[in-house]
Amino acid sequence: MPNMIQIFGHPKCQGTRAAQRFFSERKVKAEFVDVRERGLSRGELEVVARAVGGASALWDGAGKRVTERGLQHIEPNEERLLALLLEDPLLLRTPVVRLGAKAIVGRDEAGWKALAVEAKAAAG
Repeated sequence: MPNMIQIFGHPKCQGTRAAQRFFSERKVKAEFVDVRERGLSRGELEVVARAVGGASALWDGAGKRVTERGLQHIEPNEERLLALLLEDPLLLRTPVVRLGAKAIVGRDEAGWKALAVEAKAAAG
């Protein structure tokens, strides 16, 4: 659904909870997708990567999961990053807030507000 906000993240992530609260308080319908259960599909990941300036913007290089997997010292190219993010969605910087071909990564209330306005306008 193109006018539906999607929030990709996990319940323990403060940013993800903040995004859920942000849209809920503004009465904007948002679908939560727990990346521990279902990551982004390859198509979704590619759309989001294009929207945010590449897969490197989605890579949580300082995250706990990167360290657990011993990936903190790698400098992969875009294709390798996409492959890693598809294989293990917990490597994503969260939350990923998406509306169609537009996306915001991380805690960005100004960006969320723009998406909320657009979603409300599309819903009529």
